[in-house]
Amino acid sequence: MNYCKLGKTGLDVSPICLGTMGFGNDQSAWMKQWGLDEFAAKEVVQASLDLGINFFDTANVYNQGNSERVLGKALKELSNRDEIVLATKVFNPVSDKPNRAGLSRKAIFTEIDNSLERLQTDYIDLYIIHRWDYHTPIEETMRALDDLIRSGKVRYIGASAMYAWQFQQANFVAQQNGWTQFVSMQNHYNLLYREEEREMLPYCEHAGIAVTPYSPLAAGRLTRPLNVETPRSKSDFIAQAKYDTTLETDSEIIQRLNQVATELNTKPASLALAWLLSKPSVVAPVVGATKLTYLEDAVAALDLTLTPEIIDYLEAPYVPHKIMGAQ
Repeated sequence: MNYCKLGKTGLDVSPICLGTMGFGNDQSAWMKQWGLDEFAAKEVVQASLDLGINFFDTANVYNQGNSERVLGKALKELSNRDEIVLATKVFNPVSDKPNRAGLSRKAIFTEIDNSLERLQTDYIDLYIIHRWDYHTPIEETMRALDDLIRSGKVRYIGASAMYAWQFQQANFVAQQNGWTQFVSMQNHYNLLYREEEREMLPYCEHAGIAVTPYSPLAAGRLTRPLNVETPRSKSDFIAQAKYDTTLETDSEIIQRLNQVATELNTKPASLALAWLLSKPSVVAPVVGATKLTYLEDAVAALDLTLTPEIIDYLEAPYVPHKIMGAQ
């Protein structure tokens, strides 16, 4: 595994990040068909470590905190904490009670301690705001995050899924006040959704901010022919909301992806990830592997070098969305 720096930082990360939203199956209608229990999740973590992956991503809200619990236990048993990079997130509601959501100083301070306890660690390498909080001044949020850095509970901060102007505003506020700035952006970006190329990616490349895309395989749609269904494709209502409305235009991209993968004797998933990694600001796609073969396909992407002709061929059918927005 050849490690790379996370943006302008000195932090070494694997170019594949293991996403663990599927860890800690809470038996909800959405998760029960494809989520992983503690034993299966531990196997995936071990396989990731064996492949050289040192970058792991979760969130306080995933499966009511069970993702953090399962991941934390597995990493404590299987890894050297000083050698791994652990990311988690804050913003989404973990309760319907007051002050259990958003990015207020109170919510952030409460949720960091809860995440640390579930993850069985005394610090988070990369603490990510999961969404933009329209009800809290950005000055309050950035000051609170800076205080976490100074306290030693957090090493770096990142953000996820917002407008480019919001992301730039947050870093400007931090810069003006001498507070810690965001070093990474975890945004929605893949062959089927490329709206981030308008403003977010150019800003990140200009500012030296690492891009760690979520849903890099479009919830499995970039891993198989269009007519093949899986338990997740039938039950994942979030993925259906993201991609079903563009199915007609996406079909040509998926067809080309599978065609080129066959010609290159590789997997569609590997090719889709190699396309992402060809983008200058993309450092480590967040791959939500729930099977060991998915990990192998992800790592295989690191050995693929795509020609400009292949990249153009894969990108050509894309139709920009009429309505822009952070999703």
